[in-house]
Amino acid sequence: MAKNHLIRFDWAIKRLLRNKADYTVLEGFLSVLLNREIKILTIKESEGNREDPNDKINRVDIFVEDSKGEFLIIEVQNSYQVDYLLRMLYGVSKAITEHIKKGGKYGSIRKIYHINIIYFPLGDGGDYVYHGITDFTGIHHNNPLILTEKQKEFFVREYAWEVFPEYYILCAQDFDKVAQDGLDEWIYYLKNTEIPEHFSAQGLKEAREQLLYNNMSEEEQKDYDHHLYQTRFEEDVIGDNYDLGVFDGKKMGRVEGEAIGLEKGEEERSRLKAEKEALEAKIEALHANLTVRMAELMQQTHK
Repeated sequence: MAKNHLIRFDWAIKRLLRNKADYTVLEGFLSVLLNREIKILTIKESEGNREDPNDKINRVDIFVEDSKGEFLIIEVQNSYQVDYLLRMLYGVSKAITEHIKKGGKYGSIRKIYHINIIYFPLGDGGDYVYHGITDFTGIHHNNPLILTEKQKEFFVREYAWEVFPEYYILCAQDFDKVAQDGLDEWIYYLKNTEIPEHFSAQGLKEAREQLLYNNMSEEEQKDYDHHLYQTRFEEDVIGDNYDLGVFDGKKMGRVEGEAIGLEKGEEERSRLKAEKEALEAKIEALHANLTVRMAELMQQTHK
């Protein structure tokens, strides 16, 4: 593989994009996704971006505070997790509770955007980008809950749902289209670790220049190579375990099928045996009746 290729986004956000000089890449990605200009104030420490040699490599998360004082949690998940939706809920809840401990008052709770980049099937929706909100709609008139004038002044928002956390899920592996807009171009990079020259979405030009393998130090290159090896190893283990599970399942199915087949066969044999015995008894009865009838006819003939 050529050594001037781009590096994976999960590695970049964990190791390279946390310096202020490199914020333009993340700012571009967030601005395109949220469809408004994002300026990063700081990237805070979180469970996922602390340097821990025992940290699992299949997950990366960073905690961003923007210039408006809002929080953005960006999480990348490579391996399948059946309860991932609950983990999203936990991540947001934890961020809120940790912040309220410091602020004390409910009014100090910040708006949170939880952005998830995943590389496994999360559900069956037919799309590759999902946006989730906590909607408040009247059950009788189907009208949205609008904030009062005082609330609008306090929250600087109009609707109740805007106060609550918002979720974005980017299913990178499900993207199989030609890029039509800036978000598609970003998702193309997230899936393929490539940025074609004609892509022009905000932040991609900087990513194309900053996220090159050759731009890393020798130590970073070794760490990155090890990261790729471990990621592929995990994917292979998961794939092998899946295949083994399928094989064992089929084997168990065959064993159970054979047992069921034997049981059904025994039942069928018993049924056929009973039918045969009943038929034989009927034939014997008919034969006996025929013998009696023939004897009666013989007697009548002799008379």
